[in-house]
Amino acid sequence: MSTRSKQKSPVDIHRTWHAIRERVCVRCLDGDGFGNCRLDASLDCPLREYFPKIIPLIQQIKSESIDEYARELRQIICAECQYQSVSGTCNLRDEVECALDRYFPLVIESIEAVESLSRRSKSLNL
Repeated sequence: MSTRSKQKSPVDIHRTWHAIRERVCVRCLDGDGFGNCRLDASLDCPLREYFPKIIPLIQQIKSESIDEYARELRQIICAECQYQSVSGTCNLRDEVECALDRYFPLVIESIEAVESLSRRSKSLNL
């Protein structure tokens, strides 16, 4: 069962990006193992490119299932991506070459972990 959050809590985008780099980028096949991207200069990392839109996407969904998150990813982010065809297919995604799609569960975990930490910090300060 999933729920959509009506109210989005503000998230520290720099702290969240740092968490993504620590949790995702260090594991990325397109990286150097230290969180630095080694993608060809002609390619943009979809995680970095769509990062500002990914945060609210994750925040609006609270689900135990990855399926709802993936559905929203396809409808919101992938729909804008230059590599997805009009029919909704994507060769990069199909060949597991899209870092955002490949590491999406880790992206979700990272964003939700930062949110949780932020909520705990705020509750302790009140």
